[in-house]
Parts: sequence; C-alpha cells; structure tokens
Amino acid sequence: MLPFVLLGVLLYTLARKHLGRDHAPTLAGRAQTLAACAIGAVLGFYDGFFGPGTGSFFVFLFVRVLGYDFLHASAAAKLINTATNLAALILFALKGHVWWHYALALAIANVAGSLLGTHMALKHGASFVRVVFIFVVSALILKTGYDAFLR
Repeated sequence: MLPFVLLGVLLYTLARKHLGRDHAPTLAGRAQTLAACAIGAVLGFYDGFFGPGTGSFFVFLFVRVLGYDFLHASAAAKLINTATNLAALILFALKGHVWWHYALALAIANVAGSLLGTHMALKHGASFVRVVFIFVVSALILKTGYDAFLR
C-alpha cells in the first residue's frame, strides 16, 4: 500500500503548485502543538513498524497541516528523524543488534550528506527543497513499488 500512499502525496504536491512555497503557519499555540503531536504519534507508530518514507511524510504533513514552507518543514522533519533514529539506535544497541563496523561508516557518510544537503537547502530555499522532495518521493515510489510488486 505504501507506493500508493506515496503516489497520492506526490500527485497532491504536484497539483498544488504553491504548496509549501511560503512559510505561513495555519495554527498557533495549543492547536499547533496538538496537531504536531498527532502527526508525531501517527508517524512514530508508522516509523516503528515500517520506516520507509517517514521523513517525507513529516515534511508533507508539516507543509499541508501546519502551513510550513518546505524549508522549515524539512528542518523540523530532520530534527524529529534524528531523534527517532537515535532512540532506535539505542534500543538496537542495547539488544546487541548493531553492526558497528557498518554503522560508523554509514553515520559518517550520513553526516557529510546532511551537511551538504543543509547547505544547499539554505542557499536555494523552499522552492529547491520542494523539487528535491518531489524527486525523493518519486524515488521512494519506485523503490517501494519494486519491493512490493516485482521482488
């Protein structure tokens, strides 16, 4: 089902040309906190069971529900993804299920990629992040579609 959900996210984003271009939060105070907590709870549950695309879903929902632009939504999603990945790493490490020789190399590459991506996002702004979001969601559709139907 994941490829179809991602396809819906992609089509919605493509149909709404101005979606996520301007940072105009639609909620404030308690309403924003409750909406963010609901997003976090649903996607946290999803991330714990499945995982692929969680960051993209965070970005999409922060843009669509909270009214963030793609740059602010991406920054918030990165922070949350880092926290959830750290929690998973701690749990897996405590259970002895981490291959540290791979994990450390991947962590270094991930940090380098994150620094490059952040620099590019800050330099080029929300429109650039929107294009990258569309590319990443498209790639996820292909990958999850292959895994679900052709593998």
